[in-house]
Amino acid sequence: MAGRALPWKNGRAMTNRHPHVLSVDEAFLAVIDVQERFRPLQKDFARMVAGVSRLVQTCRILDVPILVTEQYPKGLGTTVQELRDVLGETRALTKTCFSSCGSEEFQRALRDLGRRQALVCGIETHVCVSQTVHDLLQRGISVQVAIDAVESRNSVDREVALRKMERSGAILTTVEAAAFELLEDATNPKFKEVQALFK
Repeated sequence: MAGRALPWKNGRAMTNRHPHVLSVDEAFLAVIDVQERFRPLQKDFARMVAGVSRLVQTCRILDVPILVTEQYPKGLGTTVQELRDVLGETRALTKTCFSSCGSEEFQRALRDLGRRQALVCGIETHVCVSQTVHDLLQRGISVQVAIDAVESRNSVDREVALRKMERSGAILTTVEAAAFELLEDATNPKFKEVQALFK
């Protein structure tokens, strides 16, 4: 990835960044199907939602675009209130296909963003998350999966899905690691605001 000027460094460029390091200029966050009906079915639902919430708040602070999907909300409910509280005006894209990339609305949003890095979180790891990740990879987008912000009903399904995505080319990361890659520098004027999410 080419070096670029950092606005808080008066034009001094950060060069030679590895393409697998998230960039505020290239990344977007995909929040997959964190809906009310899944709450009683997921073992670590609260932990997962807390991780997704930190990612959403980080991206909003740093002006990183966010795409939110809901799988058949008529039957599975809408995005949980904890996330709606931090998503602000972000509108969820509804779908029935398991991969978000099967939704024409999601595909249009991807084209409009024109970004090359996806940071993915949500549920379920082995169904909608995995299929979305694979289809994003197929479109030439570099994908990172925040492992502490994804969940499945069954831990075996979750672990196998994470291994499958990694073998297919996705990068496994954590919520905090992703946030600090996006921050990039302690002189970023948003540093303390993001840092406070992890204290």
